[in-house]
Amino acid sequence: MKLSLKQLIIYLSILTIGGGAGLLGSRYLPTQNRLFRELRTVTVSSPPETAPANPVGGQVAAPSGDNMNFIATAVQRTGPAVVRINATRKVANPISDALKNPLLRRFFGEEEQPFPKERIERGTGSGFILSENGQILTNAHVVADTDTVQVTLKDGRTFEGRVVGVDSVTDVAVVKISDYDLPTVKLGTSQNLIPGQWAIAIGNPLGLDNTVTIGIISATDRTSAQVGVPDKRVSFIQTDAAINPGNSGGPLLNAQGEVIGVNTAIRADAQGLGFAIPIETAARIANELFTKGRVRHPFLGVEMSDLSSSKKQQINQDKNLNIKQDVGIAITGVLENSPAQRGGLLPGDLIQKVNGKQVKTSAQVQKQVDSSTVGDILEIEVNRNGKIQTFKVQSGAYPQK
Repeated sequence: MKLSLKQLIIYLSILTIGGGAGLLGSRYLPTQNRLFRELRTVTVSSPPETAPANPVGGQVAAPSGDNMNFIATAVQRTGPAVVRINATRKVANPISDALKNPLLRRFFGEEEQPFPKERIERGTGSGFILSENGQILTNAHVVADTDTVQVTLKDGRTFEGRVVGVDSVTDVAVVKISDYDLPTVKLGTSQNLIPGQWAIAIGNPLGLDNTVTIGIISATDRTSAQVGVPDKRVSFIQTDAAINPGNSGGPLLNAQGEVIGVNTAIRADAQGLGFAIPIETAARIANELFTKGRVRHPFLGVEMSDLSSSKKQQINQDKNLNIKQDVGIAITGVLENSPAQRGGLLPGDLIQKVNGKQVKTSAQVQKQVDSSTVGDILEIEVNRNGKIQTFKVQSGAYPQK
C-alpha cells in the first residue's frame, strides 16, 4: 500500500506521541505505585458512631455537621492554644576545640582563629498555653541553654518568650509571653487511662505547624529505665500516635480534647512508639517553676530491681549478694552518704512497704517517693535475711547537674 507524504507524517507523529506517553508513563507509574504502597501502610481509624467514652466518666456530645468527628472537634477545641517554639542557643564549636592541638596549630598562625569558638544551634519544638496571660508549658530539652525563645501561635502572632524555669529531671519547662486573653487548653487526667483508649497528639514535627496524629494509649506507667532514659524521674504514658522531633512539648489529648500528657520525643529510635509525661506530673512541676523558679525532687539514693529467678541469679553474681527470693523489690545498691545509707538500708534488702502501703514493683516505690516532699520521713519496711524490719529514712534533694 502506498502512502502519501501527508499520511506518512501523520503516522510518524502518532507513533512519536505514543512512544513519549509510554516513556512518561513508565517514569510516572513507579512514583504512583510507591505513593499507593505508602498510603496502604497508613491506618485510618473511623470514628465511632456513638460518642467515645470519657476516661473519667461521661461522653462527648456527637459533633454536628457531616464533615466533623470527635477528633476534629477535639483539635478545634485545643489547637489554637498549641504553639511553636523556636529556640536559638550558642554551643561550643568542636572544630575550634580540635585546633587547640599543637600539631594542628602548625598549619595556622598562633593568633589566627580560622573557626569561631561557638556556633549557633537552632531547634523547633511545641508547647501549649496554660493561662490567658501567657503561661506556656513545654519540654526542658526544647528550651535548654537559652533564656529567650520565639513563640508562634496558630493564628500567626509571634511573641518573644522568656524561659522562666527548666527541670531536666522530669523534662518539663515553662515559658512566659506578655499578652492577655490568649486561648488556653483544658487539662484532663491521666490517672484512669486504659490501654486502647484514643490518643491525639498535636505539635510541629519538622517545623510543620499544627500537625495532628492519632492512635491509642498502648501502655501506662512506663518507668524511665524501661523507656531508656534512666536520668529522668517520670512514669511515662506510651502511645502509638506518631511523636517525632518537633512534637516535643505539645499536648497529648483524650477524645474530649483534654490534655492528658506532654509529648516528648526522647527516643528517636522508638519506631511506632511515642511517650508522654502525665499531665499531673507536668502541671505540678510547671506550677513550682512559675512560683519558685526551680524544683526540688525527693531522693533516697537506692538502686532497685524487680526480681525474677534469672534476675536474682544475675544480681547475686554481679553485686556479690545472697538474695534467696525470686519475687520482690531488691535494693541492689545504696549510694554513699545518701539518705538511704544514713537511714540504715543495705544492698540485698527486699522492700515490702512504704509508709505502710504494700508495694510490688520498683515503679510503685518510686511513685511513693515522688509523691513526698524533700525532708519527709519515709517508713521503709524491708525483708532482711528473712527478718522484717522497718527503717525511717528522711528524703533528701535529688542531686541535679
